[in-house]
Formats: sequence, structure tokens, C-alpha cells
Amino acid sequence: MIVLSPSSPHQQLVDRQLAKSRVEFETGGVANLLDTQVALVEADEGSAIIPSFGLALCNGRDVVSSRLVDPVVSMEFNQITQRGRTLPEGAEEFVEFLRTYFIGWAARAGIA
Repeated sequence: MIVLSPSSPHQQLVDRQLAKSRVEFETGGVANLLDTQVALVEADEGSAIIPSFGLALCNGRDVVSSRLVDPVVSMEFNQITQRGRTLPEGAEEFVEFLRTYFIGWAARAGIA
């Protein structure tokens, strides 16, 4: 399996879930970026588990993706802003929309 570096929070999440499911695998390579991980899979160096937001990196590449259903893994989303700065006009409304959307999405997906 092509993995991200051990310091990557995404890889740490994958590793925890694989360990919880008692899945053993052999590391075939380590990448620092999701794009590199997908490129190594395309080069037939192995397979990878990536977060769903990385699926856009698969577009136009000679790879196939499938959703993992056992175990289902959820990720937290965080809002970050520059310290000491106020958000531009309309940003708070957009953030509230996203918050409401994610809560509804998680409820519909059965992960809330």
C-alpha cells in the first residue's frame, strides 16, 4: 500500500482504522502529498486509501476508486482564520451555512 508520511493526520486516521479492523498491510511506498500518492498508484506501485476530498485528484488519471464501507470513517472539519483578523462581510453567514449543511449531511449519512 502507498501511504502518506506517518506525521500526516490523514495517514494516522487510516492507520487507526485499519488497526481497529485488524487489517494488516505491507507499505509499498511513502508519499508526502496526496497527489504523489495518487500518481504512485497510477504508476502501478500499489494501492492507497485516501480521504474523499482527494478523489478530485483521481480525475483524468488511470485509476479506479471505490468507497470503503467497512469500516466507515468520518473526519472532523475545522474552520481556520488568520489570527487577529475579522472575516469579510458575508463570511459568517457562509460559515453558518456550511455548519448547517455538514450537520444535515452527517445526519443523512448516519454518522451524526
